[in-house]
This record gives sequence, C-alpha cells and structure tokens, in this order.
Amino acid sequence: MSYLRTFLPWIVFAVVPSAQWQWGALAALAAAVAVAVQQRREGAGPDALIIEIGSAVFFAALAGIAFADPGSAVHDYSAALSSATLALVAAVSLLIRKPFTLGIAKRTTPREVWGLRPFVRANTVITGAWTAAFALTAGALAVLAHAGQGHSTAATAVQAAGFVLPMLFTSRYVASLQTKAGAR
Repeated sequence: MSYLRTFLPWIVFAVVPSAQWQWGALAALAAAVAVAVQQRREGAGPDALIIEIGSAVFFAALAGIAFADPGSAVHDYSAALSSATLALVAAVSLLIRKPFTLGIAKRTTPREVWGLRPFVRANTVITGAWTAAFALTAGALAVLAHAGQGHSTAATAVQAAGFVLPMLFTSRYVASLQTKAGAR
C-alpha cells in the first residue's frame, strides 16, 4: 500500500484526460504535497520522502509550463518526461546510497533491521529494478510520443506496465528473501 500512496501523484496525472494536462499536473502537485505532508505527520523522515519531493518538484514545473503555454510541445512528451523524472530521482537515490525504497521499507520493518547489510542490499536491488523500469518506460513513451501516440492506449498500457512490473518484482523478491531467511 505504501507504494500506491507514494506514486499517487503520478496515478492522478495519468488518469486526468490529456486535453486537461495543466489541471492534471496541478492535481498531481496537490496530491504530491498532500502525500508528503501526511507522511511527514506520520513520522516519515526525508529519506522516506525522496519520490514525494521529486514528484512535487516535477509537477510544479510541469504545471507552470502547462498553464503558461497549454499548447507547449512538452505536452506530447509529458508521460515520457514523468517516467524519466522518476528514473532520475530513483537513480540519484542509488548514487547517494539512499535507495528510495529503503525509506518505504522502514515503515514496516523493525528498527533493528534498518542498518543490516542484507536489508540495505535488498532495497538497493529493489530500487535498481524500479529505476530500470522507469527508464525503460520513459524510452518506450518517448518513442510513442515521437510517433504521435504519446497519449494513446498503447502509452497508457506502457505506463501501467512501468508500475505493475516493478511492484510484482518487489513483492516476489521480498517474499523470496523472507523464505530464505525463514529457512535459516
């Protein structure tokens, strides 16, 4: 459930009709801020809000562009840009050795596990999978946008796969690790 809340702004943006992209970007910005504030009130630290902060920055910029020029060429590539932004934020979290999934995982994991090498390693692998999925999704969406299909059914399917596949990987990978740990 944590992942759904984390990615709520992106889901909001994806479901608002493309013709109203400026309102979709504004609604996504509001969702990003609301999610970050709610999670902060629940005690989440900045390390647990990496995606939320990146989301707010991206949607603030996109809303600014969309309202300033609703006919901007950015509109055609907005889905690709959103996935590219997620890939960049996730990659930076890996580069600074604070995988974004670590903060999410800490919400449901006992504190004594947080600093253990296997826990950190597992979240590095999971964040790597999400980063790759976001990057591949951005590439596929850019190709579709270039072909004039940036807001097509195919683009929607690519976006959905870009979230569903890493979610499935995450749940299966974690289950596999828990099974291995239980066998020891």
